Order: sequence, then structure tokens, then C-alpha cells
Amino acid sequence: MVSNKVIKVGSRGSKLALIQTDQVLVRLRQLYPDREFEVVTVRTQGDINKEAPLQGMGLGIFVKEIERLLLDGELDMAVHSLKDLPTTLPEGLVLGAMLRREDPRDVLVNRWNCPLAQLPEGARIGTSSPRRRVLLNTLCPQATVLPIRGNVDTRLSKAQGDDYDGAVLAAAGLIRLGLTEHISEYLSPQRFVPPPGQGVLAVEIRAEDYRMQDMLRAIEHTTTRLAVTAERAFLEKLGGGCQLPMGAYAREEGDILYMTIFLSSPDGKKAFRAKIDGLTMDPLQLATDAYLAVVERGGGPLLEIEWSEVEP
Repeated sequence: MVSNKVIKVGSRGSKLALIQTDQVLVRLRQLYPDREFEVVTVRTQGDINKEAPLQGMGLGIFVKEIERLLLDGELDMAVHSLKDLPTTLPEGLVLGAMLRREDPRDVLVNRWNCPLAQLPEGARIGTSSPRRRVLLNTLCPQATVLPIRGNVDTRLSKAQGDDYDGAVLAAAGLIRLGLTEHISEYLSPQRFVPPPGQGVLAVEIRAEDYRMQDMLRAIEHTTTRLAVTAERAFLEKLGGGCQLPMGAYAREEGDILYMTIFLSSPDGKKAFRAKIDGLTMDPLQLATDAYLAVVERGGGPLLEIEWSEVEP
């Protein structure tokens, strides 16, 4: 049983992060009405350096400060967007729960409210994701892709301002914020492959905190964990700090997991896609098969370049 002390929950301070944290706490408060939960907001490096390019800022820029407080015992749990978490957690921390996945897709918003294929020549579409940039250049060559930073509200505002005509964002964020009326098109996860873990909320705790583990077991969604375990294990095999444009999306149908993967050179000139399936209960084997599929299709040299770039 969890003690009666106040349970401190770490969260970033953005509107979306606090809504996501509240979604977790609504579940926990229903299950444990006699417990008191206190949200502690934490500014991360990713929040402080709002204009710096995400690429080059290193791994875990939205979580390191929160994880430090967890390890120091100042927090009891932390709520994250799973895609923000590196594939390898700091020693002493584990993911105590993954909630049922929200919509994993990317979406297009734009001033004309038209789908990707109908964007006019020269349409200025914002994204700071190498994956989205390459996919936009491939699937919508008539558009001009520009870097963009900021929280969801900021990017939505910029998307119809003087410098941009639109942007690509995660569907899950707009859904949680109640802003779906801005969506011009939901982009197919088979063609516009999402990053590992997109749409999933994860709760991080200390590995030895068995009381928190017991509490969180009630909100765990096993099917989601199996799917994203395959996605994140594939990223880990590419190199957990892989900066190449890549995506992985797994979905379960009964006993089978189907995973779509994408890997590209930074300029998009060499791109590899594959659809792999395997047993739902063996996501690590599916990740291995996905990695081998990339290598067999000629993606090995890309990974060698990637590793040579990050070696000291």
C-alpha cells in the first residue's frame, strides 16, 4: 500500500504537459480517493531554450531536470510524453505505467484548410523535426519547409501568421488541448510514419519504489506497452541517439504486431521503408527483424555514417 504522504508528481509547465498530467491524475484519484497528489512544475532545458534548434541539444532535453528530482527523492513520479524520453533511462528509474495510446498520427494544419496533396506551390510549412521535414519534402515537394519552435499554441499561431502558411504537429497534442478544429488532414501513419511512442503518456518512477509500482499497475495498458516497446527497441538498435530522420509505428491485431518503419538520410535522397510483423508478446524480436530489414534494404551505410558523426 502507498503511504498517506502527499505524492509529488513532476510535470513540465506547459499547458499541454499539465493537461496530460491531469489525465493521469484523474485516473489515479478515482482509484485512490484517499491519496493526495501535488503537481510540481519543472522547467527543462528544452523549455528554457525555446528558439534553439532541437537537433544538437542532446538527448532528454525535456526530461533531464525532472529525472534528477526523481532520483533525488523530491518527486515520487513524473508524467512524460513518451516520445520525449530517451530509449535508455537513467540508472535507478523505470517506466511504472504507460497509458492507452492516443491517436499516434501527425496532422497538417494550414491557412487553406486543404490536405497535403493540395497545398499550393511554395506553401511555407513549419516543422523542426528532421523526420517530418524529409517526409514533407518527399510527399509534398511543392511546399517549402521551414524550422519552427514553440508549444502547440505558439506553433498554431505561427502557422497562420506572416512567416508560415501551416505546420505539422502531433494529433495527440491537439486532441488533448481540444483544438482539433484546426486540423486540415490526419496523415496516414503508414505513409507519414510517426516517431516511436507518439501519443503515449508514460509515468516514470524510481526503480526501488515498489509502492508506486503497485499504484500505477492499475492504469497500465499492456497492449500499448508491447507496441511501443517494439518501436523504442528499433530506435535503440539504430543507436538510441540516432539523429537520422526515422519513424516506427506498431499496432496490434490479436496475436500479431504490425510495424511500419522509416529511415532516411538527412537530405532524404536515401530512404528506407518496411512493414514487419511478429508475435505481439515478442516485441524485441520484431525490433530486431525491423533493424535487419533496414540493413538488408541497404540502410547499413547510413547507420555507419551516423555513428561516425557522434564518435569523439
